[in-house]
Amino acid sequence: MNDMPNSIEARDRAYQLHPLVDLRQHEKTGSLVIDRGEGVYVYDIDGKRYFEGLAGLWSVAVGFGEKRLAEVAKAQMEKLPYYHIFSHKTHGPSVELAEKLIQIAPVPMSKVHFTSSGSEANDLVVKLCWYRSNALGKPDKKKIIGRIKGYHGVTIAAGSITGLARNHASFDLPLDRMKHTNCPDYGSIALPGESEAEFSLRMADDLEKLILEEGPDTIAAFFGEPVMASGGVYVPPQNYWQEIQRVLRKYDILLVADEVITGFGRTGNMFGSTTFGIEPDVMVISKQMASSYMPIAAILMNETFYAPIADESSRIGVFGHGYTASGHPVATAVSLENIKIIEERDLVGNCRRLSPQFLGHLDALARHPKVKLRRGVGLIGALELHPEGEPGKAGAAMAAAALEEGVIGRAVGDAFCLCPPLIITAEEIDAMFAAVGKALDRLG
Repeated sequence: MNDMPNSIEARDRAYQLHPLVDLRQHEKTGSLVIDRGEGVYVYDIDGKRYFEGLAGLWSVAVGFGEKRLAEVAKAQMEKLPYYHIFSHKTHGPSVELAEKLIQIAPVPMSKVHFTSSGSEANDLVVKLCWYRSNALGKPDKKKIIGRIKGYHGVTIAAGSITGLARNHASFDLPLDRMKHTNCPDYGSIALPGESEAEFSLRMADDLEKLILEEGPDTIAAFFGEPVMASGGVYVPPQNYWQEIQRVLRKYDILLVADEVITGFGRTGNMFGSTTFGIEPDVMVISKQMASSYMPIAAILMNETFYAPIADESSRIGVFGHGYTASGHPVATAVSLENIKIIEERDLVGNCRRLSPQFLGHLDALARHPKVKLRRGVGLIGALELHPEGEPGKAGAAMAAAALEEGVIGRAVGDAFCLCPPLIITAEEIDAMFAAVGKALDRLG
């Protein structure tokens, strides 16, 4: 780290508040300054190359330095750099992207609304659930169920659905309308001799008990990621989503699929909902939609969800909601081009083809004495390490060792997570995991 007063590292410590760090510790240690990116790699300010093993933040599907996206952004910036979609206004890129998303959705959807982040989108879905319940004359049907270790964002409502203590502590979260059911962590909490199917049935029974305790007529929606990524990459066991959906249908509770990380190919299908047989009423997408080249997210809703909202807006005389950047022309144009690249280069197929190799490397590393178990699907996975000393610290030690070996991953408690760009090659997977193996050996 460069401690010169005018260095970028020193100015960063002086002026920026960073997310997901101990802020006082950060004042001492500072940041790794990433200077540029190319393909699956990023380079720091000193020129050291790293495998971006988390695709930025689970998001850069097409890799870094994709010139087509830069060219589209430049062209749109020159033509129409900004316009809004308020008050019966629109523009071409937002219309074209909305149409494309409806066309590729895994289940029939009716309307699309754009936001600038997944957190913002999930927050709005909660707001719309409440609006819809009022429209249906069900003012008590307002509670939302999330899952322990689930992640849906950091805004007030989305942060409340999130089931991670680190996102709640001292923020006065979660809101009292938000409830949480169990994490489907079969590897750690299955009973002795319990099959995956039996475990899934027990998870569904736990959900049903919560619904009955709270009152079915008070619960509006259940939020779930097809794969619980940010909480530690928890892949649903056999029949899990089928059993959960059975319970939700029984009590007329909406299903919101948070596809912010699993959307656009991560699990080997365009959407995680297809991979796991999920039929959501609402989908939230972001990240790989634009490969995070622009800040954008979207909410897709079916007609059952949309119709009461439209009727209520007609009764009131206006839909009293809007964001300045909703459907931003540059962001939507870049997203359209990004989806074209995913389709043209068959990156979803690349994920399916390389998944056995990726998961095979995780299997091999799971035999390392430092590793307890592995989890994964498609091109997303995690190594759960044996805690040494205080639980929850092993992942950070592993992430630090991996960084020394030139791999950027994500520490979540005792887990080390990987989620590389979808453009990764077989040779790059081998090289990345060779470095991860060396990092494990560094731990002793």
